[in-house]
Amino acid sequence: MSAKKRMVLGVVLACVIAAIFVLTTKPGLNALQFLTDRPSNTPLVKPVATGEPIRIGIPVGLSGANSVVAPTVVQSAQLAAHEINEAGGILGRQIQLEIVDDASSAHGAKLALEDLLTQKKVHAVIAMETSAARAAALTVVSRVEVPYIYTSFYEGHACNPWMYVNGWVPQQQVVPVVDHLVKQKGAKRFFLVGSDYAFGRGMLDFARKLIIESGGQVVGEEYLPMDEKDWTQVVGKIRTAKADALISATAGGEPNIALAKQIKAVDMKIPYGNLALDESTAKLMGDLATGMLVSASYFTSIDTPENANFLKRMLIQFGEKLKAPNELSVPQYEALHLYKAAVQKAGTTEPRSVIQALESVSFKGPRGVVQMNQYRHAALSMQLGKVRSDGSISILQTFDAVDPGPQCPEFKGAAR
Repeated sequence: MSAKKRMVLGVVLACVIAAIFVLTTKPGLNALQFLTDRPSNTPLVKPVATGEPIRIGIPVGLSGANSVVAPTVVQSAQLAAHEINEAGGILGRQIQLEIVDDASSAHGAKLALEDLLTQKKVHAVIAMETSAARAAALTVVSRVEVPYIYTSFYEGHACNPWMYVNGWVPQQQVVPVVDHLVKQKGAKRFFLVGSDYAFGRGMLDFARKLIIESGGQVVGEEYLPMDEKDWTQVVGKIRTAKADALISATAGGEPNIALAKQIKAVDMKIPYGNLALDESTAKLMGDLATGMLVSASYFTSIDTPENANFLKRMLIQFGEKLKAPNELSVPQYEALHLYKAAVQKAGTTEPRSVIQALESVSFKGPRGVVQMNQYRHAALSMQLGKVRSDGSISILQTFDAVDPGPQCPEFKGAAR
């Protein structure tokens, strides 16, 4: 392991351990007791699960743009599966994760879903994928007809009778960033930068409308292909335009890091709202991300017993291999528990019955209570944060139960 990787691992573990102790250490409870105490939801006698396992497909970008964040998503899914199986499974059956690489692309997602649905015969798909990958995946999901829970934040208004979403959409995430730049930083001249696909364009389209409504002006807007890492010309255009604020919406971790490096290289100091930055990527970026504004439904510093217990169990489960939980991985963890609740409510894994049940179940986890009953999406508490020099996030403001708006009014219940 390189010195740089050892340093990053040290930062990740230190931040998670610090969050755990800040959130949950109580008078009279020592560190050893805290890390070894049995969680309150763990049965004293473990039920025995029998029968054929329930197979859950996890397509994720182990390669390509999402490869920076994919390991955290996998770990969160693995912890949820462990917790569910430890508690006796679902309807007395163990769950089995089928993790496949979707290559962070449309073509890769289609191949991954064909494998999961026609070869591995999974009962459901729970996916943190790019928007392009999601659109391709849904063509296979719609043909085979299985529940698909999408756990990534995205540009909104993607609707399918077999899909539910527990990540945020622009109506929940963009407003705090634009408001802060306008009201606190006095920004009037904005430059928008994104990856050229549905997420990048959708997010920045929403941001542009908000900026204009706030009396601001968009002085430049540039897009590069999803996997592009050379932002040199774009950075030059930002300087030439004399923008006083920058908002970006790139694909995955790699383009995000590349853009930040190239801004740093020319010593450009500009208020920066990053609409695609998760906490683990911020930690990898180190001082490259210092001062960036981020808006999210999850940070490790959320002060609740549920988040503290989640962080504790992650640390126990993965030890020194732990990847920092973040905005893209926590919804994956919660989605497995939501699927469990839906199957238990339906009393079966039959797809249409599970789809009917998903709207009415909820799960109280690291982000609070999540229920996908707002037109197949979820009202979420959002936090506006600022990245510190060590990559951790300082929470500036919290917005409770932010409504996603009427994302998919045509689907309110059973698959059609």
